[in-house]
Amino acid sequence: MKITQIKQLSGLCFILGFASIAGSIAIWVMTGGQQPESQAHAERFGIFVGLWAPTFLILSNRLARFAEEDKGGPREVR
Repeated sequence: MKITQIKQLSGLCFILGFASIAGSIAIWVMTGGQQPESQAHAERFGIFVGLWAPTFLILSNRLARFAEEDKGGPREVR
């Protein structure tokens, strides 16, 4: 991968991190229902999606750091 591709992937992971937070809240609110079983399912599913956020944000950080390590110009990463 080229450094520019790594930077773009870092930005995408950053956006996906915040999207997973918003998606988690939306899932929790929209799939609640009236019965306790459906409310419990909505909470668990919302938490599951919300747990993706730290993963995406950490990946974004690591990819950005990797891209910044070499400012000597574009190169191929294997």
